Amino acid sequence: MATDRPDDSTYDEMRKAMVLIVAAHAAASGEETGRPVLSDPVMEAMLETPRHRFVPDRLQPLAYDDCPLPIGHEKTISQPFIVALMIDLLDLDKDDRVLEVGTGQGYQAAVLSRIVTEVYSIDIIPELANCAIENLAAINYDNVRIRVANGAYGWPQHAPFDKIVVAASADEVPDALIAQLAPGGRLVMPVGPSDSQNLVLVQKGDSAAYVDDILPVRFSRLVVSH
Repeated sequence: MATDRPDDSTYDEMRKAMVLIVAAHAAASGEETGRPVLSDPVMEAMLETPRHRFVPDRLQPLAYDDCPLPIGHEKTISQPFIVALMIDLLDLDKDDRVLEVGTGQGYQAAVLSRIVTEVYSIDIIPELANCAIENLAAINYDNVRIRVANGAYGWPQHAPFDKIVVAASADEVPDALIAQLAPGGRLVMPVGPSDSQNLVLVQKGDSAAYVDDILPVRFSRLVVSH
């Protein structure tokens, strides 16, 4: 271990400070997002999950800053506030079956796994998916199933899902994901062109889906054909 890397107790304090910053960010943006206070299960999951285990070693001292960090392959681990907000917008119940599109190195899946019993996660980049599997195994988070595939087409073998969260943007929500969302389910993802994206919440009724814009964001692009 590098001598200049903070020890575990330092990470604990950094994580507590991060959660306070996330709470303050939520309060400041609450008029826009409709979520000035994030739920206790989400905040507890953020407090429990060691974000420094999901970033490259050289970036571990920055793991609890409220900002995205590069994880390779031109991808990033999302800003903690955005992770917390997207998960909070799902209105999770413990028994929900959740699909995540865009595993990255596994951080958001890890947070989700502290709240619900079943998480299914997809990434199109094998190296990232394999890294996420290793990261989750290293901290004994064992209720996440990961698949290498094009997430725009979901995971039909395990559909329907109660909730879906997509950590990549597209011009519109893929039809396959709406089809795999259970009636009454919720889907959160960034939608719009590369330079003008909005985080949206999709709520699926018995015969239609309703979309609400939440706030401007910037995510890498979802591969919609492969």
